[in-house]
Amino acid sequence: MPRRRDDEEPWVPRTKLGELVQQGLITLDKIFQQNLVVKEQEIIDELLPQLQEDVITIRMVQQMTQSGQKSRFKAVVIVGAEGFLGVASAKSKEVGPAIRKAIGKAKLNVFPVLRGCGSRECGCGGTHTIPFRIEGKTGSVKIQLIPAPQGVGLACADTVKQVLRLAGIEDIWSKTFGDTRTSENLVKATINALKNAHKYAFNI
Repeated sequence: MPRRRDDEEPWVPRTKLGELVQQGLITLDKIFQQNLVVKEQEIIDELLPQLQEDVITIRMVQQMTQSGQKSRFKAVVIVGAEGFLGVASAKSKEVGPAIRKAIGKAKLNVFPVLRGCGSRECGCGGTHTIPFRIEGKTGSVKIQLIPAPQGVGLACADTVKQVLRLAGIEDIWSKTFGDTRTSENLVKATINALKNAHKYAFNI
């Protein structure tokens, strides 16, 4: 039977991947291992039912058009569960639709987060932090994420904490550079760092 969403409407897959997920023939790990493109947010709803959402910022943006000044709301949202994370932004005339659009887009951007215990002071072999130091950058904002031993907690800016908590990371040190007052760029720089971990791991 097709999975029913909150609005009780059955999910009818529009892609081959969606059909495989609905039939239980493929897992999320296999999707990422084979570099398959997720084009339906219901795929993530099905495979990551524990996914949580967090709104980073909501702000009004204005644009000049031929008919005058046009105001819209821009929402930046992150979604995540243990070891998975996604971020996106969206605009709309109203706050609610902007958030819902951003959530849908963030689900399509979900990627696996490398976790481990790269702290020399700890070496427990767990997954409470990251396996090695990583860096990320967006705009003028640059961030370094450094493995920390158990018990340190998230020693970083509140906005970065929001991202790391959803990813299931419990302990970390960080260094930031640039205009870190821009929450959106700080979040995207953190996401960029977590994505870069896969490149570093591949080169090791």
